[in-house]
Amino acid sequence: MKIAILTLPLHTNYGGILQCYALQTVLERMGHKVQVLTKPQYGRSYYLIYPMALFKRLFKRFVLGKKIAIFKAPYQIVRQHTDRFIQKYIHQYLRRKWTAKIASRFDVIVVGSDQVWRPLYFRPIEEAFLSFLSDVNIKRVAYAASFGVDYCEYTEEQREICSSLLKKFSAVSVRETSGIKLCQEYFGIQAVQMLDPTLLLSTDDYRRVIKNNKTHPSQGNMLVYMLDWTKDKEDLVEHIAKEKGLNPFWIDGDVDDENLPLEKRVKMPVEQWLRSFDDADFVLTDSFHGCVFSIIFSKQFLAMGNKERGLSRFYSLLSLFSLQDRLILSSDEYKENLQLIDYDELQSKLSILQNQSISFFKINFEK
Repeated sequence: MKIAILTLPLHTNYGGILQCYALQTVLERMGHKVQVLTKPQYGRSYYLIYPMALFKRLFKRFVLGKKIAIFKAPYQIVRQHTDRFIQKYIHQYLRRKWTAKIASRFDVIVVGSDQVWRPLYFRPIEEAFLSFLSDVNIKRVAYAASFGVDYCEYTEEQREICSSLLKKFSAVSVRETSGIKLCQEYFGIQAVQMLDPTLLLSTDDYRRVIKNNKTHPSQGNMLVYMLDWTKDKEDLVEHIAKEKGLNPFWIDGDVDDENLPLEKRVKMPVEQWLRSFDDADFVLTDSFHGCVFSIIFSKQFLAMGNKERGLSRFYSLLSLFSLQDRLILSSDEYKENLQLIDYDELQSKLSILQNQSISFFKINFEK
């Protein structure tokens, strides 16, 4: 079958890029031809924006004396490594505008995963429910789609429109248990829970990705991957490192701080990001996919939840593997001598959940 994936735009978010790569890979291994629906960042406006941006950078370089690139925009420099990974591994179906004509190219459109149903991240949100297809007859499936939070962020108008669109789906699965409740209470749809796509690939799958690009050994054995830095988190890093006799090393989380020099905002290669988890003996993170890849690489880890980014994702993931004790909200909640994670037992649970996800695809593609 020819399958299109609709997910969040792929830019610099490692988890977002890898969940798309994983979903594409799994579907291809099932024998399908897969492409990811993609829009260019600027569309037709690019030809107007580029000369203006070029002039602005020339002015900064030669009049103001600032050391900046002329022919590349800052975002292109920041994303140079993640863009390379996307171009190499993600099979994109690039269109300036999505229309019902897409249905003539594919047999199925799969929506997911990540926070694709969060209005804050996907705009217009109606397109995440395939509004551009209108009433065209094509199979629509949601796989591990996430609302990101455990409450409804939609306006009443958005909720009504998306509810009617969701009823056109032949199958709906969500990533969090809270998503099941949201689908039922606000959209009138029965949904099931499925694994984040990244968990459908094996450790060896990711190690092959690492080996396909030049990487360097991590400078430590305690990975600290934080999206939001606070003094409380810094204190916890120091405490855990001292308690366990570990050498912490940090990998970049966010690229939005424009006060930093541009060279310090460049995202590391995806392969190096993956190796950071593989090299670590212990991981401290406030990232959902930081937890996911700690599990994939069988690492002892601790997560610091961030209420503003949403906690339901953490609760739901960790509950699947009875790892609720891995989540704390402040350093005061940290308990020394945490019981080690039994990854033999966890792998047995993971295998069952992986089989359920594969069955979900087989059953709903064959209908």
